[in-house]
Amino acid sequence: MGEPVRVTQPLLDVFQAFLQALDAGAELHGWAIMKATARSGPTVYGILDRLEDAGWIAGRWEDRHPEDNKPRRRFYELTPTGVPVARELLTKHRPGALSKQARSRATRPTFQPGKAVEGAP
Repeated sequence: MGEPVRVTQPLLDVFQAFLQALDAGAELHGWAIMKATARSGPTVYGILDRLEDAGWIAGRWEDRHPEDNKPRRRFYELTPTGVPVARELLTKHRPGALSKQARSRATRPTFQPGKAVEGAP
């Protein structure tokens, strides 16, 4: 496992999106994370780089985008080391976020396996 990262609200947003996707059995790519967190590309990709360096997420390139004329996407998922870290940080810094997440499915983004947030490219 890499060095700990600074805990910020954007980091917690990203971890929350990852845990939601994990619960839904879905994969996330950067654009889907940006949409789910309402954070900018530089913010999200900076966090993804730090989490990958720490060993808490793993990324992989898809072979080809399902739609012609679209670039390949890089999908990310929490590692076995990253799952407890994400849960611990959310529990510590956003008490009740995980239980709210389970209760409030109507307000959270819809994730589908192998796809991004509903409506995302």
